[in-house]
Amino acid sequence: MANRKSPFFDTATTLGKIVAFLGVSALCGVLAAGLMLPMAAVGGATATAGGEMLDQLPAELKEEPLSVPSRVLDKDGNVLATFYAENRVPVELDQISQNMQDAIISIEDERFYEHGGVDARGLTRALINNATSDSTQGASTITQQYVNNVLVNAQYLNNERTTISGTKTVADKLREMKLAVAVEKEMSKDEILEGYLNIVLFSGRVYGVEAAARYFFNKTAAELTVPESAMLAGMVQSPNGYNPVNNPEGATERRNTVLGAMLGNEVITQEEYDEAVASDLGLDVTPLASGCMSADYGNYFCDYVQRTILTSEAFGPDAESRQRLLDRGGLQITTTLDSNLQQEAERAARENAPYTEFGENDAVGASLVTVEPGTGNVRAMAQNTTYDPAAEGDQNTTINFSVDRPMGGGAGFQAGSTMKPFTFLSWIESGHSMTDTLDARTNTYPNRTQFQGSCGQSGTIPLLLDRPAWTVRNAIANMNKPMRADYGLYWSINTATVAAAYAQDLCGITDLMGRVGIQNAGTGEAINPLNPSFVLGSEEVSPLMMAAAYATFADDGNYCEPRVISEVTDTRGNSYQVPPVDCEKVADTQHVAELNNTLKAIASERIAQDITFPIAGKTGTNNSSSSTWFIGTTTGLTTASWVGNFRDLDTLEGETIGGVTYDDVWGSIIAGPMWADYMGTVAEAYPTDEFTAYDGPASDPRTMGSREGGETIRVDGRPGPQPYYDPDAVVSTED
Repeated sequence: MANRKSPFFDTATTLGKIVAFLGVSALCGVLAAGLMLPMAAVGGATATAGGEMLDQLPAELKEEPLSVPSRVLDKDGNVLATFYAENRVPVELDQISQNMQDAIISIEDERFYEHGGVDARGLTRALINNATSDSTQGASTITQQYVNNVLVNAQYLNNERTTISGTKTVADKLREMKLAVAVEKEMSKDEILEGYLNIVLFSGRVYGVEAAARYFFNKTAAELTVPESAMLAGMVQSPNGYNPVNNPEGATERRNTVLGAMLGNEVITQEEYDEAVASDLGLDVTPLASGCMSADYGNYFCDYVQRTILTSEAFGPDAESRQRLLDRGGLQITTTLDSNLQQEAERAARENAPYTEFGENDAVGASLVTVEPGTGNVRAMAQNTTYDPAAEGDQNTTINFSVDRPMGGGAGFQAGSTMKPFTFLSWIESGHSMTDTLDARTNTYPNRTQFQGSCGQSGTIPLLLDRPAWTVRNAIANMNKPMRADYGLYWSINTATVAAAYAQDLCGITDLMGRVGIQNAGTGEAINPLNPSFVLGSEEVSPLMMAAAYATFADDGNYCEPRVISEVTDTRGNSYQVPPVDCEKVADTQHVAELNNTLKAIASERIAQDITFPIAGKTGTNNSSSSTWFIGTTTGLTTASWVGNFRDLDTLEGETIGGVTYDDVWGSIIAGPMWADYMGTVAEAYPTDEFTAYDGPASDPRTMGSREGGETIRVDGRPGPQPYYDPDAVVSTED
């Protein structure tokens, strides 16, 4: 260097004195520091300080896994959605075109294959330029840039201060230099180049050459041409400034500069240069959406999966760290989703309750959610609205109708008569039979009527009202009369249900509901027995909750916690703990079989007469007709179908849904047909066996005839029956 005549000769001589103290790698560090410090400061004190700093810096680059997208997969491994802070698809060097390799080396580090990690010649040139002109040159080699990117990646992953350009201290730069030299001793040049091309930022959140090739040209990195490679290589210096979408003129000029460097380095011919310079940019921009918006289907299911990750301690100590892991940790999240079922569920929801096609009420929502009995695996979760967090509005909502409020749902929907089977299963558990006769004549329960309640004071629960009495009405006229329990459930007779509740322990009913996972969807609280109207479905529940509860009927009394994730791994091969299949025997097999006799008749006779395989279920409609249900099951799949007003909970009566204006609204004529449309298509992909047979006395729940020897359960201890009768009532087969 002393023999070279240049304006930098004296400075270089001064710096040369430092070599004996710091060595070659230290010289590079001090030169780098010189780019940031006043020239006069480069002297003995600086050298001493630099040496001390250098001794304290690590000599080994500790790499974290690259920040790569996480993928949500269906049960068969198909990609449902991608989450990323950095869109990156790591590839090996032989999957990157030679054009791209030549372009990046030509413009960023033409002596890449000659230096040992730090290029003293390049540093000197940059220092001279920066000292003698208004322009600024960088001096980092590809190895140094690789080191810096690795450090930044690790800092992001560990939520530390990031040493990006403009924020580096002298110590940061010295560390980068020392580590670059160390990296060159541990890695081959090709390994460094491969690592660099996979980690470097190209634009926005597009990192690595493979993701960049896909984003800007809709092709792989292996297919990049000379001009395409030059454009991408040119962007590295200023990813936003040379973004060809926002600045095509600047990107073109920068590309041509890279092409000139490639020509000067003789990696392209004059002919190739001329042809490339004359070409346009040839963009085919293909963005990759991040998050649940990136899913072609199953957006609401994806949202539920994301919330499951963010609320699980298995993925970090808090929601922020869990989201960071999801965005950067390269998680592979295998879910329970069956894509065939999901797409059919979305079709059925949108066709049976179209949201905007007929200019209908934009508050009409529809949900179909399917749970697999025996596992709790959620196989489908669909609704009729558009998922778009960025455009919440008339056609869009991120509210997941299928789930409870803490997991992205609303306050839930009144269950209506879908709650009644649990009163009757508890009735059986308390020693009664579905062939026993209930006195369903009583429709008035005065204030402070004492219901049995082992969890209440003195073993009773008083009816506490702000009015004189609770009047129970039936939707079908002339039904205030004695009837068998199965007949009362089949025709969904409210007075029969309340009579069954009155004749047993209310706390036994709520205990059963707790055993099958039923709680208030808005608050997460257990069903409160202090308000006996819960037996008629006054509580707000979610479709997922009810589907899981009804799956108990399909699996002989085994309740399984719903689950949406079956396995999670990351790029390091780590496995994360996820909820296992969690099932528990909560009801006797024969008790469930006895109840199913009635539920099978309801489903097959009143909902899906054209379905040939065994099904069981129950309809439901709340008092205001703002919420309609059918929850039905085969032995292999249980599906909750809900259609209702999700905005103001106003009645659906008079609304047009799917081109039909409904004067009367019942679960059997809206939610039921939607269930049959969907399940009739998908159910046979899973078992559709016969339900377990009941080996006790049974009767036809459709008829009034009573079984000989059946016990009559009367409502005693209150004023005589006060039957409700409306001669103008429309006779209906729904509640």
